[in-house]
Amino acid sequence: MATHHRLENSQVVVVMVPFPAQGHLNQLLHLSHLVASYNIPVHYVSSATHNLQAKARIHSGNHFDIANIHFHDFPTPSFLSPPPNPNASIKFPSHLQPLFEASSQLREPVRNLLRELSPKTRRIVVIHDSLMASVVQDVASIPNAESYNFHSVSAFALFCHCWETLGRPFEVEANILKDLPSNEGCFTAEFIKFISTQFDHIKISSGRLYNTCRVIESPYLDLLAKKVTNNNKQWALGPFNPVTAVSHNKKSCHPCLDWLDKQPQNSVIYVSFGTTTSLSDEQIKELATGLERSEQKFIWVLREADRGDVFEGAGERKLVEVLPKGFEERVEGKGIVVREWAPQLEILGHTSTGGFMSHCGWNSCMESITMGVAMGAWPMHSDQPRNAVLIAKLLKVGVVVKDWARRAELVDSLTIETAVRRLMGSKEGEEIRKRAAEFGREVRKAVEEGGVSRLELDSFIAHITR
Repeated sequence: MATHHRLENSQVVVVMVPFPAQGHLNQLLHLSHLVASYNIPVHYVSSATHNLQAKARIHSGNHFDIANIHFHDFPTPSFLSPPPNPNASIKFPSHLQPLFEASSQLREPVRNLLRELSPKTRRIVVIHDSLMASVVQDVASIPNAESYNFHSVSAFALFCHCWETLGRPFEVEANILKDLPSNEGCFTAEFIKFISTQFDHIKISSGRLYNTCRVIESPYLDLLAKKVTNNNKQWALGPFNPVTAVSHNKKSCHPCLDWLDKQPQNSVIYVSFGTTTSLSDEQIKELATGLERSEQKFIWVLREADRGDVFEGAGERKLVEVLPKGFEERVEGKGIVVREWAPQLEILGHTSTGGFMSHCGWNSCMESITMGVAMGAWPMHSDQPRNAVLIAKLLKVGVVVKDWARRAELVDSLTIETAVRRLMGSKEGEEIRKRAAEFGREVRKAVEEGGVSRLELDSFIAHITR
């Protein structure tokens, strides 16, 4: 059932409508926190399961007060929640498609909430994930409501997508497009259809919001504003995640943080492929062998991709049994395998962490850049191949582990070993890590008083409370 809060009269209220996948829930929950810090009531709308998921996984509780955010647990139709298929030829998490379809049924409860809020406030500001545009379409019929389209991907990936969709209508600097990977294999046909139904409803938007920072993506934000959205109002408000490394409480901290405390500075590579990736048995073996042979210290998060309902028991696959025989005994003291949810932001913010092998989901990229950690790019699907180009080729804060052009092939242990040594133990890697640290400093400065991201956030708040 929906939770009913007393809806106080207020000048302006914000209604957040996230897309129910972890990387999306997380970004808008962090944005809710930033908006609420300006004393604006925030209503966060999802199913009971996904609200619980967002709250259970929020980073570093001591940074985060969700008491001033109203959660609305709206019912969605029941949906299938099958396990992921690690052997699918397209790595996009098609097992989540039933969840995506079910979430588009939130239109009616969202409309009812907006109608309930409308008489009690001067203005309702709806911030919705771009993949939830159809759910908020009734904003158009509510006189004191306006909506803002939130893009959960990099400005670079979004610009490339828009530019291609519009038929490449103008010249773009050759350097930007030099390594642009094809979109083939990024999405399933069903998901592409789902996206196109959302884009039909974006026309009503009053502006666009991005979880990025001008320090990182200024050229692509400018291209979007000038050439694609015709100077439609846009704000780059990122990073949304807390930017200071948290000193962890020994009693409640995750064992891997305890382990990190004992390692030398910048010596550990963190390996994690996000919440929507499943590796095949064969790929897990190659990765284990590559890590072991690299002789580098590591923390490897080895877990199945999320199901549509993350609270339904884990998959049938026993990933531990897939590891090469005796692997964990041999790497003892050198590396650890984490089999459950890991506190990623705290790991990246730890002084012992020197690199991050990642699928290049945009949340992970932003967190890594914020904490000044260089990346090993191993894209799996969606916007990830293009984020990998941004990270490794344009910003030069990472190395490529998997080349998208060879995505159908197994990444063998030698390729993995070489990439890890290149990032963590070579002269070139040192330069890359220096650049990553420099970006981290600049981005952290951007969110301080008077910094560029803080000014954009102030400007957005001034605009919605005008």
